[in-house]
Amino acid sequence: MDDAAPAGTSPTSTGENLTNLSVERAADATAPLAIKVGVPLPSRPRLLGDLLADSVSRFADRPAIDFMGSITSYGQLGEAVHHATRGLQDLGVKPGTRVALCLPNTPYYPIAYFATLAAGGIVVNVNPLYVERELNHLLADSGAEIILTCDIAEIHARVVKAAAANGLRHVVTCPIADVLPPLKRFAYRIVKRREIAHPVRDAVHLPFTALLANDGKPAPVTVAPDDVAVLQYTGGTTGLPKAAMLSHANLVANTDAMVIHVGGESDEQDRVLGVLPLFHVFALTNVLNFAMRTGAEMILLPRFDLKQVLAALKRTRPTYFPAVPTIYNALNGVAEKQTLDLSSIKVCISGGAPLPQEVRQAFETFTGAKLVEGYGLSEASPIITCNPFEGINKKGSAGLPFPGTTIEIRDREDPTRIMPAGEKGEICARGPQVMQGYWLKPDETADVFVDGALRTGDVGYLDADGYLFLVDRIKDMILCGGYNVYPRIIEEALYEHPAVVEVVVIGVPDKYRGQSPKAFVTLSSPDAATPESLRDFLRDKISKIELPREIEIRDSLPKTLIGKLSKKELVEEELAKAAS
Repeated sequence: MDDAAPAGTSPTSTGENLTNLSVERAADATAPLAIKVGVPLPSRPRLLGDLLADSVSRFADRPAIDFMGSITSYGQLGEAVHHATRGLQDLGVKPGTRVALCLPNTPYYPIAYFATLAAGGIVVNVNPLYVERELNHLLADSGAEIILTCDIAEIHARVVKAAAANGLRHVVTCPIADVLPPLKRFAYRIVKRREIAHPVRDAVHLPFTALLANDGKPAPVTVAPDDVAVLQYTGGTTGLPKAAMLSHANLVANTDAMVIHVGGESDEQDRVLGVLPLFHVFALTNVLNFAMRTGAEMILLPRFDLKQVLAALKRTRPTYFPAVPTIYNALNGVAEKQTLDLSSIKVCISGGAPLPQEVRQAFETFTGAKLVEGYGLSEASPIITCNPFEGINKKGSAGLPFPGTTIEIRDREDPTRIMPAGEKGEICARGPQVMQGYWLKPDETADVFVDGALRTGDVGYLDADGYLFLVDRIKDMILCGGYNVYPRIIEEALYEHPAVVEVVVIGVPDKYRGQSPKAFVTLSSPDAATPESLRDFLRDKISKIELPREIEIRDSLPKTLIGKLSKKELVEEELAKAAS
């Protein structure tokens, strides 16, 4: 692999052998250590492309993708990947070449993803909503040579400009209309004509059809399971985003673990609702890789639109619906007013952000569907714990270690020490899904591992049964007059108020305390509560030091593209206020 970054500290592969750890007991030497090992993961390291090849071989006539009603079979998907692989090779893609995918959820993404990997390339996931500055950083940092993007004019213009600034050899344009059903294709070209880009065609700028215009016979390449498959950039809330190097083996292991967690492969074809963007690691594993691994049908939606989601639920009756809390909460709002039939769904897993208990309970009450919370991070492909679908689902818990995963709670001041069960510390994880390290960042890689375990940067504890409970992010912790205040505790207390729909709590500058908590909320109706009544509501639920200095009621709160509530914009607003 050319220009490869050093892998840095290598985590243990199974998490079952802890004999080499330099672990000291914490204060209570008689208490059991906070270490919990998940059930065994009897899977072998293999290539991501093997998942697709196996399903193409077994289920060629099955639908693989439903995009707005346009169906692609597994056989057709496999054929398209062969042609696109040959096309990328003709453009110079070889083992180690970085290929950026700046695409919404369409059939183009899985084709380009598997074609890049089949050519030995490395996928660089890029959010299509990134501004030019963010695009420039990702393209420069990754060393991408080719980028695929859609023909939505606003996105396309940014990508073309960033590609030119960073010397990319090719920009491949993927027309949205071409993958829609005939009637929708015709309507799209009329209604959206002013929003469609019309790129020039030259040696640099190519249409997607150019990738397919070949004999579909790729040149053989040598790729190993431990080779880097994806550069997955972290959120970058505390600086420039870093790229987690996820290998084929990492991503396959997490996908295999998900299959075990949901009870194994179904005798009948599952249908996975893919409203979360595939460039996000949660959807990459839980929608795309999971579907390819099990021969399921992916129902792809280009973005979260409540009406589109409701229509897709009714039309396709999915059996598997991974999403983020804000999406489930939006469906709760619909279910309060009308019957929402989700009887086809067997598995709903929430990730990407903490799942408020009120949201989970309301969703299960309104819909009858089972909803569990998982927890993970980009550096772990991403899942490290999840509540079981059968068995005890503890209130407020992020669940048990995923198959093949070990969870450890380590002292925040001395991470070589593992805490006793029940005591708070930094959550650390080890397992076959843990990244190789950060791309071209050996120092940051060394910092994020301790004794081979991945440091999550989150505070939590393991109870006596091995269930993980999250307290908050270390970086989000508010230092208030010498006390540690965790925003999640305040947020969960506010969610208990019947009028509160969404909550974000951040730390704001305070001349006396250093920092104070401030809450931002949205309400079910404008006159359902006041800041004063919400503060009164909190007085017997949290301590005085945790009581927000201010509660601001807003019509909406900032969110990321996958629907996670975002603190970054609110922190920037408050810092700007303080500076002025």
